Amino acid sequence: MNLTLDTLNTQLSQHGYKLTRQRKAVVEVVTQTHTRLTAAEVYAKAQRECPDLGLTTVYRTLEILEQLWAIRRVHLEDGCEAFALTALEHGHYVICSRCQATLEFEGCDLTQLLERVADQTGFAIEQHWLELVGRCPKCQKKK
Repeated sequence: MNLTLDTLNTQLSQHGYKLTRQRKAVVEVVTQTHTRLTAAEVYAKAQRECPDLGLTTVYRTLEILEQLWAIRRVHLEDGCEAFALTALEHGHYVICSRCQATLEFEGCDLTQLLERVADQTGFAIEQHWLELVGRCPKCQKKK
């Protein structure tokens, strides 16, 4: 299932959030981009449509979308975070190292690994995330 602008606006409204111009601009950027985006990138793109948009509104809207399971955090090489759309209950991402295309996938049977880590460390594993980085088919063709 792909999340659309209308779907996310409906979700926001159903959860009692006002659909301000600023919030709509952020949601539009998030739904129309197929790469991971930092909050600063969302801000820069959304501000083109909504010049009075504030960075605080971007962060709050991203936080709300994350709480609604519409986006997930993606970790960047420099230790910062970005955000990507999610349509799967238990999805993970594969990210192109060249063009930053970000695709969600499911099916990470890590059960044995998680059990082994729990046994070795004594931790009760509560969650995990998996991000794979490589080159997408388009970038593989480019030399």
